[in-house]
Amino acid sequence: MDIISYKQVETKILVLRKQNVILDRDVAELYGVSTREINQAVKNNPGKFPQGYILSLDNKEKNELVKNFDRFNTLKHSTSSPYAFTEKGLYMLATILKNPTATEMTIAFVETFTRLRELTRSIHELSTTADKNRQKALMRKTGELLEDIMDDGALEVSADETFEINLALVKLKHTVKRGRKDNKSD
Repeated sequence: MDIISYKQVETKILVLRKQNVILDRDVAELYGVSTREINQAVKNNPGKFPQGYILSLDNKEKNELVKNFDRFNTLKHSTSSPYAFTEKGLYMLATILKNPTATEMTIAFVETFTRLRELTRSIHELSTTADKNRQKALMRKTGELLEDIMDDGALEVSADETFEINLALVKLKHTVKRGRKDNKSD
């Protein structure tokens, strides 16, 4: 089974009604099932998808997608409107789908969003604490969290690359070395 990268997921995210969503057909691809299975799961479990978990596109939204994205050309003559899943809807869908890919995707979502919330708390605490020692510890923790979020452990580059992120209170400098990172424990 291929591991789905962040980049693959990122290319599927659309902004619809001021929310980040992924269409049912793309969710099906990510979870390794058919779009029909996704839609059947929603139909069979309506109580698991309250308002804000899933959106049904109207004709105008569907036509706008077809107009702006070549990959949605197959929707042009479709009589049904696609569903769009929010983050909460993706989590709920994963509780229904019982395949290994759906489980792995859910774990990846949970781990990533947990780190992001921890990062948010760390940056907030950093901006409100006056204790210099605590600030240094929080800056180190924030840098480690940012590095962990950005480094998927399998980055391959053609040469050493360095990038910096300056978030006013936190400055992260990260160097990516040529080759593959080895995550094996000896």
